[in-house]
Amino acid sequence: MSERTDETDEVEELDQADEASGSGEAHGADEADGAAEVDEAAESAGTEGDAVAKPIARVDQLEAEGDIAADYLEELLDIADLDGDLDMDVEGDRAAVSIVGADLSQLVGRDGEVLEALQELTRLAVYRETGERSRLMLDISGYRADKRTELEKLAEETAARVKESGEPVSLEPMSPFERKVVHDAVASAGLTSESEGVEPRRHVVVLPASARLLSAVSRET
Repeated sequence: MSERTDETDEVEELDQADEASGSGEAHGADEADGAAEVDEAAESAGTEGDAVAKPIARVDQLEAEGDIAADYLEELLDIADLDGDLDMDVEGDRAAVSIVGADLSQLVGRDGEVLEALQELTRLAVYRETGERSRLMLDISGYRADKRTELEKLAEETAARVKESGEPVSLEPMSPFERKVVHDAVASAGLTSESEGVEPRRHVVVLPASARLLSAVSRET
């Protein structure tokens, strides 16, 4: 397998891990281990100034990823003779780049398929320059922003149905980005959700409150 294929697979695994963290699927022991690692890292830093410098350096790194991605995308737009402005930001622990100011539906494709492919190519361009795996998020013509709003509404409506019926509800297959949005929205509604199945049929199941209680009891026992 080529280095580029390995890189794409590993970034996909990171996205799915990020999605799982939003769904409440992580176990308490894993969280405790993670907290211990953070404490040890802070202790080894030695001074308060060093502890503060780390997140600042991370932001700088993500901004640099955004700059590299923007240069790559600008060149791509020039080659394709397409208009569009580039916006860069940092969202959570990932760089975010958006192409705005024009209708570029041809770069989004059906169900965002072309957008997903361009995102992977852009991540690879960043990797080529930095040698670091990137989880950069690309949006074009507001597709992801609109999709986020749509998915949050779906998650809220589904959570309401599950609360009323007391039965789990399975949703249609989604990408890791889409599943993460749904997991977060379901958690905000006071319920839990899980991802089931394998790609490309991996989907979210919204669980009733009783399932959350049973899960908590099983962990205690």
